[in-house]
Amino acid sequence: MSTSPKTALLEEYALVARALSAPARLSLLEQLAQGERGVEALADKTGLTVANCSQHLQQLRRAALVTSRRDGKAVIYRLTDAKTLQLMDLLRIVAERNLAQVDRILLGLSDGQDAPEPVSRDELAARLAEGSVTVLDVRPADEYASAHIPGARNITLADLEHILPALDPGTEIVAYCRGPYCIYAHQAVAALRKHGLNAKRLDGGLPEWREEGRPVLTEATPE
Repeated sequence: MSTSPKTALLEEYALVARALSAPARLSLLEQLAQGERGVEALADKTGLTVANCSQHLQQLRRAALVTSRRDGKAVIYRLTDAKTLQLMDLLRIVAERNLAQVDRILLGLSDGQDAPEPVSRDELAARLAEGSVTVLDVRPADEYASAHIPGARNITLADLEHILPALDPGTEIVAYCRGPYCIYAHQAVAALRKHGLNAKRLDGGLPEWREEGRPVLTEATPE
């Protein structure tokens, strides 16, 4: 018996769902949301072996979530389009709304304290224009150099304590990181609020900000 069109469609949809079913592949998508990268760089970022990383990337490419190009002998990967980023975020939203364990994990990031509502990207853009906010990019330095929100200061979680004396307690602080799956901003906000600072995280991260056509800077772009 031949496959019905409905079944054939569902098989294709399931291909995408299966591609999202491994934590390693979600981690790879998070990295590619920062910008295109080669296999070796992705393996280093995610802690995978090059061979294992390549296998996961093939799964993502078969599901059309990523695409690739050749650069000499290297294969460079990137997200296929903005819909992939939206799918990643929708997966996060559904999990946060319906899985109690997700809520417990997020609550644990702030030592059991309810985190403040995140700042929208529109709100942050307005406050940046006013000069009434301090923005912290808590991603690794290489990701910050690749692209960051204008005016953002790069600081890792490990070095956060060192800049506390330089932060104005009267100015709101907004931290951001990689996007849907990154927890650095949650952790940074919790640490800053422990010291009595008015800190919140950005709703989304650098990928969502950039995808909306908002300005970004690179290390080669003058501030």
